[in-house]
Amino acid sequence: MATSRIVTVSALQFACTDDVSTNVDTAERLVRAAHQKGANIILIQELFEGYYFCQAQKENFFLRSKPYKRHPTIQRMQNLAKELGVVIPVSFFEEANNAHYNSIVVIDADGTDLGLYRKSHIPDGPGYQEKYYFNPGDTGFKVFQTKFANIGVGICWDQWFPEAARAMVLQGAEILFYPTAIGSEPQDQGLDSRDHWRRVMQGHAGANVVPLVASNRVGKEIIETERGKSEITFYGNSFIAGPTGELIESAGDKEEAILIAQFDLNKLKSKRNSWGIFRDRRPDLYKVLLTLDGSNVSE
Repeated sequence: MATSRIVTVSALQFACTDDVSTNVDTAERLVRAAHQKGANIILIQELFEGYYFCQAQKENFFLRSKPYKRHPTIQRMQNLAKELGVVIPVSFFEEANNAHYNSIVVIDADGTDLGLYRKSHIPDGPGYQEKYYFNPGDTGFKVFQTKFANIGVGICWDQWFPEAARAMVLQGAEILFYPTAIGSEPQDQGLDSRDHWRRVMQGHAGANVVPLVASNRVGKEIIETERGKSEITFYGNSFIAGPTGELIESAGDKEEAILIAQFDLNKLKSKRNSWGIFRDRRPDLYKVLLTLDGSNVSE
């Protein structure tokens, strides 16, 4: 019998102001509270330092970006992770010379910087105009070997692509994490994507037989755009899914939340092996996935 390897994960959820210090203070307060509840790996939502500025195309918003090295929020979270002995993925707007990325750094439980992932899939639609700000990520999908688990981290729009989840689990990810900023659609207030959003990720968990943690913000944010005011109400609903896609914990659409769930990674490894979903894969038949339109598949 394999020994147990227990890990406790947490998803945080809160409303952002447009003041960096206030938001980082809130994130630290909730990280400390999650630690008190026993969490080992704690996920903060996407771009939590301020409002989701991608509602508008404004050149002065590039001033919100900072270089990866010596980034003050990352350094503060490194100190916090070391103090508490927890793993913290930290989302930030990265400046890299003349390029800009929607990035995340994974901080290990001793405060070590384990490396950077840059968001691969960049959306461009009303209210979510990320292509104006972010270059497509160039890191590829990565797995980070933390003290408690090997984790894969995607960012928001990445979560809609099953290829990304599969790529991370193929590389050994035992848990998937997705920091997010998603809510209402400014062009259609009747469109509510929350159930679709959640079911897609539940599918990733079930298809790969791994737990999945998603952290989203809440609250109404109004941004001045070139065409007047744009407004998004972020719908929260952060959640933790189990290895069959089942919902373990879920937050509401308005309140601050700290979600906690515990998993035995050795038990889940045996379950994943027994289902045969990685044994029975046929990579030789998947070349069509390397095309955009399904044609001109190379032999």
